[in-house]
Amino acid sequence: MALTEKIGNVTLNLDYYGGKDLYCDGEVEDELLDIVKNHREGEFERIIAQRCKWPILYHLSKHRGNCIEWLDIAKTDKVLEVGSGCGAVTGFLADKCESLTCIELSKQRSMINAERNKYRNNITVYVGNFQDISTKLDEKYDLITLIGVLEYGQLYIYSKNPYVDFLSGIRAMLKPGGRLVIAIENKLGMKYWAGCREDHVGRLYESIENYPGKAGICTFTKKELGELLDEAGFKDRQFYYPYPDYKFAAALYSDDYLPHKGELNNNMRNFDMDRVVAFDETKAFDNIIENGMFPEFSNSYLIVAKEGTV
Repeated sequence: MALTEKIGNVTLNLDYYGGKDLYCDGEVEDELLDIVKNHREGEFERIIAQRCKWPILYHLSKHRGNCIEWLDIAKTDKVLEVGSGCGAVTGFLADKCESLTCIELSKQRSMINAERNKYRNNITVYVGNFQDISTKLDEKYDLITLIGVLEYGQLYIYSKNPYVDFLSGIRAMLKPGGRLVIAIENKLGMKYWAGCREDHVGRLYESIENYPGKAGICTFTKKELGELLDEAGFKDRQFYYPYPDYKFAAALYSDDYLPHKGELNNNMRNFDMDRVVAFDETKAFDNIIENGMFPEFSNSYLIVAKEGTV
């Protein structure tokens, strides 16, 4: 018999939960839980403005959904969200599909997610490690998302080739023709050259120097992502370029519609920590746009991939 809890209409499955959260943002997660328990979604923007805290903005802003709102998801689709966290995009996905299954390592974050989505009736959250849960689910999915998740692969996939094995495990869970959606920072993104601290470890030039600190977290270039996807069997793929990044995308470019000079002028977007201002990013973007190199320096990527050949 499954070990479950109900929060409103949302089911939390705890069969694979080890009894202790392996990571936590500290006291702010208690604050987030209090907010979502006592306030509706329509109040979140006011609370964000009042409290002026990066984690509250990051987890609760309605703009977090900008990167996936445009996706064509049918009302009959079954969707899997891997690494659902505090539910930044969960509600957007649930409103589009028939059923949404979430996998999240942290019970605290899963409770935050469930509380904010408790009025939606098509969400189940499995609490535990993807590697433990994925082989136990019988469902095949039309769409699987990894939004800010792939970079943590080596921490939670216990193999010699964790990123490829992570993606291969995802592929095994897709229906024929099903899609994988990845959102991830570009390790050579323009903002890092210009003086923003690396998003995950908070150090200057960390990803440009190829993670000398060995933090266990790794983002990738476009070329590297393509190689990982090839090895995992996702040879049919489309790269998109969220600007300024996937977290708070204000525009989404593609290889069919790349930015023009002067368009990339909203670059002071570091909400969470100090940065250096090494040069004028708009002028640098204009230069790489003129030279046809924007995809290599986009701050982040959004990829839609399927099994098969290009």
